[in-house]
Amino acid sequence: MSDLSLRLSQAVQAGTLLASSAKNIEQLLARGSSPTYAESVTELVDRQAWDELNDRFFKTLAFGTGGLRGRTIGKIVTVAEHGVTQALGRPERPCVGTNSMNYYNISRATQGLVAYLKEWFAKNNLPGRPSIAIAHDTRHFSKDFTELTAKVAAENGVDVFVFSGPRSTPQLSFSVRLVNASAGIVITASHNPPHDNGYKVYFSDGAQVVEPHASGIIAKVNAVESDVYEPVASDKQGVITVLGREADGAYMERLETLVLDRPMVAEAARNGLKIVFTSIHGTGGIISKPMLDRLGFCYHAVPEQEVEDGRFPTVKSPNPENAEALAMAIALAEKEGADLVIATDPDCDRMGVAARNGSGQMELLTGNQIGSLMAYYRVQKLIANGVITPANAARCVIVKTLVTTDLQKAIADKHGMRCVETLTGFKYIGEKLGKYEAALPADVRANYRHTCELDTRNLRLEHSSYYVCGGEESYGYSAADFVRDKDGNGATVVFAEVAAYAKSRGLTLVDLLDEAYSTYGFYLEKNGSLTFEGADGAAKIQRLVDSYAGQPPASADGSAVAGTRNFATETFQDVEGDTIPKEKMLMIDLADGRRVAVRPSGTEPKIKFYMFARRAPAAGQSFSQAELAAIKAEVKASLDRLWTWVQADVEQRLA
Repeated sequence: MSDLSLRLSQAVQAGTLLASSAKNIEQLLARGSSPTYAESVTELVDRQAWDELNDRFFKTLAFGTGGLRGRTIGKIVTVAEHGVTQALGRPERPCVGTNSMNYYNISRATQGLVAYLKEWFAKNNLPGRPSIAIAHDTRHFSKDFTELTAKVAAENGVDVFVFSGPRSTPQLSFSVRLVNASAGIVITASHNPPHDNGYKVYFSDGAQVVEPHASGIIAKVNAVESDVYEPVASDKQGVITVLGREADGAYMERLETLVLDRPMVAEAARNGLKIVFTSIHGTGGIISKPMLDRLGFCYHAVPEQEVEDGRFPTVKSPNPENAEALAMAIALAEKEGADLVIATDPDCDRMGVAARNGSGQMELLTGNQIGSLMAYYRVQKLIANGVITPANAARCVIVKTLVTTDLQKAIADKHGMRCVETLTGFKYIGEKLGKYEAALPADVRANYRHTCELDTRNLRLEHSSYYVCGGEESYGYSAADFVRDKDGNGATVVFAEVAAYAKSRGLTLVDLLDEAYSTYGFYLEKNGSLTFEGADGAAKIQRLVDSYAGQPPASADGSAVAGTRNFATETFQDVEGDTIPKEKMLMIDLADGRRVAVRPSGTEPKIKFYMFARRAPAAGQSFSQAELAAIKAEVKASLDRLWTWVQADVEQRLA
């Protein structure tokens, strides 16, 4: 037994190092290819940094249905990891650990994905060899991880398409379809803290992988035990192709088709509609700013935040749902007298908004409100344009997640449309879009992704289902099926048009939202999350999940529980008759009409709570301004009380 192995064994016996951590350390050192691994572990053992070692090694970073996500810079940076200081103060090498985002896990993931694609090609007798499109955001190590991914894939016999620089997640989804790639990868951790990064996988339809591909890929990746591999013969290796301006242009042409009323947009710009845009140091400005220019919108970008910087130095968190992340943009909006602030997260799949209200103040809108305004406007405009008619309304669909506001369901219902609800995760919305495409005649499907948008809309209205718009409360939206993931670029275009519509009617966006509430009912949601980091935190989250599943509350905030729906153990169908996959989520319905959903995050060390309440006007009636104001105050207070109750309940369950 080596000296290091002995010290690890002694730490396990002393209770300072988890047995699983020691096992994973030994396996990494035995199978890994870099001297940095042993140097870093030895330094952390010398420092008796047992908590750090447990966080890095208590498990092997599992390749799940969302790919990989984890720390790429440790809480403690070892000397070997620090190496020569890189640009922006970044360490030279990523965090060593089986539970970390690093070269070891990137190589394993890529080897596994390649193995699955080759097996898929052989099983289905597909011609040629597989190909993968890869994009990355502006985070630390994103470019390095992309280069390694491309190298591993090509050396294992797969063709690769990589972008000339950082690109957004939705553009990756679009480009998988554009180049007919077998799969796609985006290196990003979305709006996670700067020390994180991730690896998200898409299949040939441009959507995140779902079953049966998800389980197949997971099995292949988790079977790979080392970052070492033997490259195939040079004449069988893949070709790496760089995507640049032509790929950007194809994406932008499709984004332009999202606009439903170009004359109104042009008129709003002439009438003084002003927008402030920020990419929060990410990829959003690469496409969204040229699109705003192309459509004639008057906008100002936040110059300090247009600098690509994985530290995200001007914000505490690069999350556009947080007021703090929009502070600089709001300050610029005040200076310029802008009507609207639009912000995208680092990989530009999410978009947040602040809008000027009737009192002249900038008001932060929730993801539920943003998505509902899009649905409200687009349904009205498509009806006015004669696209949605009484004859075809049943073929028109809004798709949202189960924890997204029911206001969007009310809009669909009133106009004879379908509202389909999915589990959390845009991959399930992408799966629905794939289903609608598959329902088209075979001769149409053959060239569907390269058919112009107007023609595809007519084909869907005639033969299948026309996707009007959709999204999730966590600030992800889309309004077309040419992207099979949430699209911050597309949302920027669509919401700018919604603002133009409000401006054309002399309304603020908040006024427009109140108009929807008065017509369809007032719907309010409140989201809360509790963070538990590291190995101990993961155990607490699991305890809470088990507790809610085994012992759901009998009452909440003074209201009896009318029923519970456990999506992990029960089977449910959506409105189209499709079985909803199993997921760790409990829906608690209260007798007073409120409800609470509880689910652990799949990408962050959090357990999330979603609370809902609504008030509907009498049939054929609408709320007056005075009625709506009173209802808003009463419903908000009820959800505030419910959140207080939830937090106290969590403390009791963990006690």
